[in-house]
Amino acid sequence: MTSSTVDTCKFNDLQVDIEKNMPQDVRSQWILNAPEPPSPWHVAADSVRKTVSNFRDKVSSLNHRSCGTVLLSALQVVFPILVWGRSYTAAKFRKDFLAGLTIASLCIPQSIGYATLANLAPQYGLYTSVVPPLIYAVMGTSREIAIGPVAVVSLLLSSMVQKLVDPFTDPVGYTKLIFLATLFAGIFQTSFGLFRLGFLVDFLSHAAIVGFVAGAAIVIGLQQLKGLFGITHFTTKTDIISVLKAVWEAFHNPWNPHNFILGGSFLVFILTTRFLGKRKKNLFWLASIAPLVSIIISTLAVYLTRADKNGVKIVKHVKAGLNPISINQLDFNSPHVVDVAKIGLVVAVVALTESVAVGRSFASIKGYQLDGNKEMMSIGFTNIIGSLTSCYVATGSFSRTAVNYAAGCESLISNIVMAITVMISLQFLTNLLYYTPIAIIASVILSALPGLIDITEAYKIWKVDKLDFLACIGAFFGVLFASVEIGLLVAVVISFTKILLISIRPSTETLGKLPGTDLFCDVDQYPMAIQIPGVIIIRMKSALLCFANANFVKERIMKWVTHEESEDNKGNSKSAIQLVILETSNLVNIDTSGIASLEELYKSLSSQGKQLAIVNPRWQVIHKLKVSKFVDKIGGRVYLTVEEAIVAGCKSNQF
Repeated sequence: MTSSTVDTCKFNDLQVDIEKNMPQDVRSQWILNAPEPPSPWHVAADSVRKTVSNFRDKVSSLNHRSCGTVLLSALQVVFPILVWGRSYTAAKFRKDFLAGLTIASLCIPQSIGYATLANLAPQYGLYTSVVPPLIYAVMGTSREIAIGPVAVVSLLLSSMVQKLVDPFTDPVGYTKLIFLATLFAGIFQTSFGLFRLGFLVDFLSHAAIVGFVAGAAIVIGLQQLKGLFGITHFTTKTDIISVLKAVWEAFHNPWNPHNFILGGSFLVFILTTRFLGKRKKNLFWLASIAPLVSIIISTLAVYLTRADKNGVKIVKHVKAGLNPISINQLDFNSPHVVDVAKIGLVVAVVALTESVAVGRSFASIKGYQLDGNKEMMSIGFTNIIGSLTSCYVATGSFSRTAVNYAAGCESLISNIVMAITVMISLQFLTNLLYYTPIAIIASVILSALPGLIDITEAYKIWKVDKLDFLACIGAFFGVLFASVEIGLLVAVVISFTKILLISIRPSTETLGKLPGTDLFCDVDQYPMAIQIPGVIIIRMKSALLCFANANFVKERIMKWVTHEESEDNKGNSKSAIQLVILETSNLVNIDTSGIASLEELYKSLSSQGKQLAIVNPRWQVIHKLKVSKFVDKIGGRVYLTVEEAIVAGCKSNQF
């Protein structure tokens, strides 16, 4: 076997080797003679053709199957319980039964508390813990998620709907708008899944959600001071200034300390059991049943001592019976229907973001994939049916899901067990809730809030990405000092601004060769990389060179060239920049503005006696550069690798 002959082009100690038996011109032709890429119309037509072909194949396969088999397959797609239910065993049911009872003990007090947070009667929280879990159990794809009312959504609904109708002066009208908002939220959620629009949920970034939830947790906690201190007159606003002002004014009026003593005592009890549950995993059940135990003991204490006669505020009447049909309460002729639809959209996105995040977290732990679009559809149908059965917006609860997982649940049967337990409570035990202290409900809600404030994650965001942290604190302070919807708006605006900044002002980097390798890397990241005298190699860190960033990129490259020349020894003619190489492997596409900016760059460089070369352009990019004759203008200096561009410049005696 004969060894290949090698030409060597030396720049100080740097060597660039090119094999003679594979001329660089041949490799350049690989790029220049590439077939024409498919047009957008061809791509669209091909996509439609594939869709039609797949549909035809499915129809063809159905022709060979009986109607019963086809119907069963369709039902299995809509109702996954028909698939996993076949392999369900008694052993799994035992685990699900215990898990269902465990989360029910946590769900009942939380549901009552979240209903009051949403400015609804207590029974509506219990209603929302009956029908939605049952619907999700037959349609959902997550095995661990626990469906029901959650704190953030409850606050979001009340803060926006109460601007349309006052829940205290017109509770019936307010409740109707809540049901209507729930219906719209369900419709939007179902549409997101049906039309695969899940990317809309991603507009609320992880950082924004961390800040938003933390801010909402503090607002919720401050609002619970009303129940904890037994304050009669309280603000309906959610910003921290208004809430603290209302608390301060309440302290200047006569107030009963019995509420605070009762609520504070059980708050300490619940937090203590939660601490023990975290320290010893086998005691997780203690933290789960602590809220229910607190309600039972405090209710019994108030009943026996008649503390309600001494100023302790109690829940009083909780309507008994199962979920009443509420379809007749959906008022589409309301003057607020458009505003309610907007509220439904906002709530739909927030609820989906929380639910999908919770579902995916536990799915990754269990080692299975969660279908995001099916999840959106199942949550959507859950809320649509819920709005017809006196429920408000339900979604996946992180705290109850964590308890469900820790309790050893195997499937969504635990949700069914929980729903049945709540149904029994609604039917037979509501009279026992008459003497439940409101301070205890406030304590239950307050005990759930520390888990919503993730300081560790916020610090991690700060260390990793400062712009993400800006979105995080923007959402946090927006919720805290303005309103819940303002906090969301601030988060979305900052996230969009980040995207625009990255798109409009993409960065570039100067490359050098790593000693002992054929790699050309960023000289800032790898200080040991050797820059070649007379050559500047620039890589664009953008997938698109277009009207929005073309001029910025051109000016940035010219500044790089000017800067590099100013750093060189002006007395040495060989050190002056003679060749500018654009490494375009990151560039996926280019428009006419981008091509025009490259032409202007070429003219500017040519007027200074410098040459321009393009390295490793992608398919669409090189096609458009050829069609626009830009390749001809630069003398065909298009190469597959940076090495080849350098050697070509060396051979042409440019430097």
